[in-house]
Amino acid sequence: MKILNFLQSRQSMSAKHLGPPVPSEEQLAEIFQAAVTAPDHGNLRPWRFIIIEGEARKKLGDAFAEATQRREPDAAEEAIEAARSKPLRSPMIIAVCAIVQEDIPNVPVVEQVVSAGIAAHNIMMALNAMKFGSIMLTGVNAYDPMVKQELGLENKDSIVGFIYTGTPTSRIPFKSRPQYQNFITRYTPG
Repeated sequence: MKILNFLQSRQSMSAKHLGPPVPSEEQLAEIFQAAVTAPDHGNLRPWRFIIIEGEARKKLGDAFAEATQRREPDAAEEAIEAARSKPLRSPMIIAVCAIVQEDIPNVPVVEQVVSAGIAAHNIMMALNAMKFGSIMLTGVNAYDPMVKQELGLENKDSIVGFIYTGTPTSRIPFKSRPQYQNFITRYTPG
């Protein structure tokens, strides 16, 4: 029952309310070991986890700013600087990526991306178990070819999300959840 309560109580924490300390190398090892238990049809192991911290956050911010300028040549300087500052909101980011194989007939790309998404969820649950806060964000930069290239990915690959993490600097406000009954139907053949 405690595990169910734990699962039902997970909440995201705003990136701007995350500070140091971040997970240690030993904690990261435990977190990533939880991540790789994600279902993986065909044992393709499509997940890649990119740790972004310290000065690397500024470099990623520069890539976000450049990508914004390329997508929107008339973007206001405020928009470009807002993009540049996004990675600086928390002390650590884990980019969860799906390195997909397009030529596997019985394992479509969508299954590989879903596997990486489940790995991301496992990371967030492990962070929560260790009392770290986290939030998974995407935005247009997660789909931008230039940002993918900056992170060493090919265009066919997916950035499933950027998990911003750190220690909560404020209390996580309670977030009401929808009633599960609103999302259930029963299949009745006929």
